[in-house]
Amino acid sequence: MLKVMLIDDEPFILQGLQILIDWKAEGYEIVALMSNGKEAYEYLKENQVDLIISDIQMPVMTGLELLEKIRTEKISSARFAILTGYDDIAYAQRAIRNESMDYILKPVQKEDILALLRNVSERETEKAVNKAEQRKMEDAYLASNLLALIKGKFDSENLEYVRNHLQLSGDIRFVDIEVLGGSRDEENDDFDLRMLQHQLHHACCESLKENANHFIFDVSYDNQNYDVGFIYCENMATRNDLSEKEFFKDLIKRIENILFMQIKMTCGKKVSDISAIAKSYSSCCMLIGISGFHKRKKLYIYEEDVQVENGQNIVLLCKNSIDNVISAINDGDKAAIDSSIDHLFEELREIDEKENAKNLNINYLLFQLIHIATKQDDNVNQEEVIHYISENSFDESIIRGGSQHMKRFAYEYSEYLFSLRKNVSRGLIFSIENEINEHYAENITLKSLGDKYYINSSYLGQLFRKTHNMSFKDYLTKVRVSQAAYQLLNTDKKINKIAEDVGYYDCDYFIRKFIELKGCTPSKYRRDNKVR
Repeated sequence: MLKVMLIDDEPFILQGLQILIDWKAEGYEIVALMSNGKEAYEYLKENQVDLIISDIQMPVMTGLELLEKIRTEKISSARFAILTGYDDIAYAQRAIRNESMDYILKPVQKEDILALLRNVSERETEKAVNKAEQRKMEDAYLASNLLALIKGKFDSENLEYVRNHLQLSGDIRFVDIEVLGGSRDEENDDFDLRMLQHQLHHACCESLKENANHFIFDVSYDNQNYDVGFIYCENMATRNDLSEKEFFKDLIKRIENILFMQIKMTCGKKVSDISAIAKSYSSCCMLIGISGFHKRKKLYIYEEDVQVENGQNIVLLCKNSIDNVISAINDGDKAAIDSSIDHLFEELREIDEKENAKNLNINYLLFQLIHIATKQDDNVNQEEVIHYISENSFDESIIRGGSQHMKRFAYEYSEYLFSLRKNVSRGLIFSIENEINEHYAENITLKSLGDKYYINSSYLGQLFRKTHNMSFKDYLTKVRVSQAAYQLLNTDKKINKIAEDVGYYDCDYFIRKFIELKGCTPSKYRRDNKVR
């Protein structure tokens, strides 16, 4: 309801205004009745209203004096309307200069007041929409700056903007939040999961309204994972007299109570400053990758669930056995994989009475496997490796201590390493050339090829330029134009249809590219070269 103040020194006019229309039905509530401008001025210093309807001639302070005073001192942004029995152009001009919305002559007509109220309502609605759009744009800009920091590709402007717009105090973590069961599979399509992701983001923002801009929609490196990112700061817990773990558990409950679904929260390691948030993000991704080997739960915290570097537990680490498994996987020796994993699990059974011994060893093994993959080439996409492990590593049998799933995973990972080694050689470029020749009409990009062949897209672009002495984009254009030239000479298709056939839906752009490579328009090329 919009709040209204009525001001007039004649009580019967105030009473008449109250009963003249159904204020509630119009979306208004009368919150103050004043007899002069001075009373209204004192009220407005402590209270806010949306609309002031005031008489001009009143004792102590007139309506126009009140209007000028609140505009000069900026004590209220309320919309203002003047009531008067004087049809005086000087009064009207003075009111307009001070941004009065209306100048209504007495006796007041119901239609005049209704027109005023509906005009104000429309403007307030427009103001609210504009404010929401402005907030949306600001949030999107903040998120883009945060993503630059999270991905580790930022400059001083990104850093300064984030520091100025987030409440940052104490240690910081990157936290990944996702709905349990909210990944793409046969039962969930992309549209439903995207809607679920929006609901999750809304629930997160509602659960922590004072820090809603700390939640980032869609951060995940994995395009099959519909998650929400969260920048946690230590003071979020301490100001509520909670430990970190208590804060995270409480936040999970609050989000679930709004969403009516269970969620999982994965917390990266602590960093001391927002400039280092990429390290926390990277550790969070690793923890997601290896959490498949842990008992499923709602809350994962890096320092609790990754204990490889914990000195007091190092005696529980079966390092020699793990090194033998890693060596066998790296060599692709299935017999050695079988024997080394059997030996590792036998050793794990012997120390099984030690708390978290198995988790410690599995974590160490997976970290080493990630390291082996990224060591193939500095530009191999580490996040893709983590995703591969996450997608292929979980099975209840391994939690119960069985070794068969580990063996299957080891065989697959060994083949995966072999494919990575091929990808950093000429074999990768050859495969991509074939891909382009077969799918040139489709929306092929370096990113899509990088995702398919598990290699960083910018590094792939460098390899391509070294091999062909041209950019990937120029090579794709060359293939498309060559295919178009073939069709021009061997078919009677119209030029716009040929353009579509080779991947161009903007015919003018196609013609421009054709001229660049062939030196003439497609029509002239067909006319000059087609065999009659």
